[in-house]
Amino acid sequence: MQFKKISYDELNLKAKEMYNFQKVSSVLADYGFTTMWLNNDWKGADFIGIHIDGTTTLKVQLKARLYFDEKYMNKNIYMCFIEDNEVYLYPHDELLNKIPIYKQAIENKGFRHLNKIPIKYKELLESYKL
Repeated sequence: MQFKKISYDELNLKAKEMYNFQKVSSVLADYGFTTMWLNNDWKGADFIGIHIDGTTTLKVQLKARLYFDEKYMNKNIYMCFIEDNEVYLYPHDELLNKIPIYKQAIENKGFRHLNKIPIKYKELLESYKL
């Protein structure tokens, strides 16, 4: 059997979500996490990560970009996205509190997302890059 790589851009939305989940899971495995996809967005999470230490667990919402939403506030949830083949994983509320303009935006609009990380926040996001 000969395998042919797929084109990400040709995938439908659900296939892109599963593709990104597999990519992120591979990176998290390097940090000792096993991941499990959740079919029902349990407590706002698309998937959970369970660390080999037996105590650390992550509730993760997978997105296509940097994203904040009031519905994820105060839920101890991590947001995850891939940009330029780099995986970013950040505690939603922690990062939101570091960027006051986005906190104001979700207070007014309910959510805020950006297609690319703004240059002025690249350094801040470095610490959340896996």
